[in-house]
Amino acid sequence: MRFCFAVFSALMALPAFAQDMPDPAYQDDRSSPQAVVQSLYNAINREEYLRAWSYYGANSHAQSNDTAASADYEAFKAGYEETKAVTLLTGEPTEEGAAGSSYYYLPVAIDAQNHDGTRAQFAGCFTLKLALPTNQDAPPYAPMHIEEGKLETVESKALDAVLPTDCTPE
Repeated sequence: MRFCFAVFSALMALPAFAQDMPDPAYQDDRSSPQAVVQSLYNAINREEYLRAWSYYGANSHAQSNDTAASADYEAFKAGYEETKAVTLLTGEPTEEGAAGSSYYYLPVAIDAQNHDGTRAQFAGCFTLKLALPTNQDAPPYAPMHIEEGKLETVESKALDAVLPTDCTPE
């Protein structure tokens, strides 16, 4: 009985300990739709907003002197200034091919915790694109990237309860 109480006490102390943990390990993986979106939220959790922004297609090709792109980035960054950590759950993507590209539709649910301790949950779909590497033969190379993310606020529940079942466009 003493062992069970000790284990229970240690588990109860875990959330407080977790708050003091270092940043998550760096992840930059564009090998699948899930990996791209996981990398996006890894960058947000590490407060690496320019890297997070780069997972969106047009942003990865913007020039440093592009005033509109710089303004868009600043707005993107400001949107996460209160975010402390994001927990992500992804579903199974669906895929469609179109003229040398593959499009992926990925169901996503997230739990976002702010620095003040408040939480919000969002669910929706990400659209990702991969121009087939065999069709690319001139710089710059375009890796798999996010074309669009549409998330809506949802009632707080377990993430698997709010995860969309399908994101295939109609």
